[in-house]
Amino acid sequence: MTAIDPRELRNACGQFGTGVTIITTHCEGRDHGMTANAFMSVSLEPPLVAISIAKSAKMLGNIQKTGRFAVSVLAEGMEDLAWHFAGKPRLDLCDVFERRNELPVIANAAAYFVTDLADEIIAGDHTIFLGHVREMALEQSKKPLLFFRGRFGGLCRSAPRARDAGECRLRIRLVRPPTEIPETGMQVRSNCKKRRKRPC
Repeated sequence: MTAIDPRELRNACGQFGTGVTIITTHCEGRDHGMTANAFMSVSLEPPLVAISIAKSAKMLGNIQKTGRFAVSVLAEGMEDLAWHFAGKPRLDLCDVFERRNELPVIANAAAYFVTDLADEIIAGDHTIFLGHVREMALEQSKKPLLFFRGRFGGLCRSAPRARDAGECRLRIRLVRPPTEIPETGMQVRSNCKKRRKRPC
């Protein structure tokens, strides 16, 4: 059997468009966050969601210590936040969090979920965390930030003319040059004060 090339596997998985989330927790007196697109709904009863985090990520240890995590679904226009928590700090980003059930979530996100850790599963070079949802909210007026083929994008606001009734009327508007969300799990704290411009 031919060995699977990790790069080709990543490229193939990139054909599956996703939303973009910020995973957060509060550990040892500090807020921690990281950008991730490995998020899914698992169960409605009980309410469970899942995230997948690289073993090399500091966030993994933070969640294991606290037993809690939150997931914020980013809305269109939040590309800077996605970069910030992927390890490319934006110096002017401050006060991006609000508190929900004692955990930080992204202010003005399309949705958020606050969870207690229900289980963890070792899966190769990642760990899958199952979270029991304790609090959630959504903003139906917001459209999601999307990630497809290594680019951020959003839903088109007007559909193209369809040649026939079977033609898909949703298109993705790509807004970034090709890139990747780092999977190193680097987290960036965002607790700076507006008077001082420095990496959070």
